Amino acid sequence: MGVGGESGRGRLILALDQGTTSSRAIAFDRRGLPVARAQRELEQRFPAAGHVTHDPEAIWASQLAVAREVVEQIGGPERVAAIGVTNQRETTVVWDRATGAPVADAIVWQSRITAPFCAALREAGHEALFRERTGLPLDAYFSGPKIRHILDAEPGLRARAERGELAFGTVDSFLIWRLTAGRVHVTDVSNASRTLLFDIHRLAWDDDLLDLVGVPRAMLPEVRSSSEVYGETSPVLFGASIPIAGAAGDQQAATFGQACFQPGDTKNTYGTGAFLLQNTGDRAQASAHGLLTTIGWKLGAAGPVTYALEGSVFVAGAAVQWLRDGLRAIDASAEIERLADGVEDTGGVYLVPAFVGLGAPYWDPYARGALIGLERGTGLPEIARATIESIAYQVRDVLDAMIEDTGAPVAELRVDGGASVNDDLLQFQADLLGVPVVRPQVTETTALGAAYLAGLATGFWSGTDDLVANWVPDRRFEPAMDGSRRDRLYRGWQRAVERTRAWVEPDI
Repeated sequence: MGVGGESGRGRLILALDQGTTSSRAIAFDRRGLPVARAQRELEQRFPAAGHVTHDPEAIWASQLAVAREVVEQIGGPERVAAIGVTNQRETTVVWDRATGAPVADAIVWQSRITAPFCAALREAGHEALFRERTGLPLDAYFSGPKIRHILDAEPGLRARAERGELAFGTVDSFLIWRLTAGRVHVTDVSNASRTLLFDIHRLAWDDDLLDLVGVPRAMLPEVRSSSEVYGETSPVLFGASIPIAGAAGDQQAATFGQACFQPGDTKNTYGTGAFLLQNTGDRAQASAHGLLTTIGWKLGAAGPVTYALEGSVFVAGAAVQWLRDGLRAIDASAEIERLADGVEDTGGVYLVPAFVGLGAPYWDPYARGALIGLERGTGLPEIARATIESIAYQVRDVLDAMIEDTGAPVAELRVDGGASVNDDLLQFQADLLGVPVVRPQVTETTALGAAYLAGLATGFWSGTDDLVANWVPDRRFEPAMDGSRRDRLYRGWQRAVERTRAWVEPDI
């Protein structure tokens, strides 16, 4: 299949990247280079403390708008060989099968609204069963308890779900449903593995877990591989039908886009949160240190499953947004680097951005944020630098846990995501880890991974060797910090984290 360069008329792969704070669409050429893109921000709703929601119609409208914009930029739907979808993973949508209308706001992955229910399941002694079958802890992060919350929030919804009148989906599933005008209700194995309802070893929905969480099987999507043709878009959306041929949760897609195809390959994405994933091959590596065992991807219906070990940090780039929108200390996120450059260090100040609890390796939904170590001379530059450094400290927490689980050092950390443009952050990250940090030329790896999955399914790329050849480093950050200083800084961070733990009293 011939594909031209940026100025050519060859065919392209369109990636739909529906994230927590924005919807994006990017068209990629055969070299894995973006040739057109569009983005729209998404409104965040905070109906109660620790609760975060999105309007599903706003998700759809923004994603469709940017997709149409990119299709127009590249000259029409005939240039699109296939569409790949990637998404904020655990965010939960329930809609009416007959009308396609959502029955409630989507509950975002960051929401802690189901923490009491998860705590009740733990106290009833079910944690080991969920861990064994799903690879996940019982935490409000995941989709299954969110489905239960939506069904129980309004009389009649549960009965309708049991009759098969309602459909559940993570955002990938909802988008594919809408793109195909309701003809296709599917998800891929990577998104299914984040629900607390899916046995990652049998690759099937688990009736025991469905009963414990209270989710009717009738509302679940069919689980497919990450790279196959699921269906075609309705021709009214883009002027012609386009195959939808790839889907993966955003962090699995980013790992694929980083060409982390060998066991031990590790990447970190600096987005709204921070997500460290390591390829563990065909082994579902159990964690004894607070990490998740998850499915990375499955290539084709008959292909093998690739597993991953993951550490999920809930608040990374979102801490910078808090500095901008909450404290109004900066007007734009990009200003934080300039502000932080005004000081050599934080002066002992630490920000622990546990705004929605702590994720890996702590899994404490009752932790809350803290700004600690303040002195009379502390100013916005120190707070800005502490905000940047908080991201790197949380990644260190996760990588340390990963090394404890696997018993193997990490040779290098591949990085991507919005904050990876911040050289100060990446240098501090390398210093704090004592491991080289490598940024690729194409940092839109989440969208790129979705494009790769769709392109492999349709023959646009012949195999993963093509994708490895596309991966080109932009800059390598080597650790330069003295070991004693590294240890001292990290001990301070650990003390700061300890002071945020169990701050909110649970209401069970």
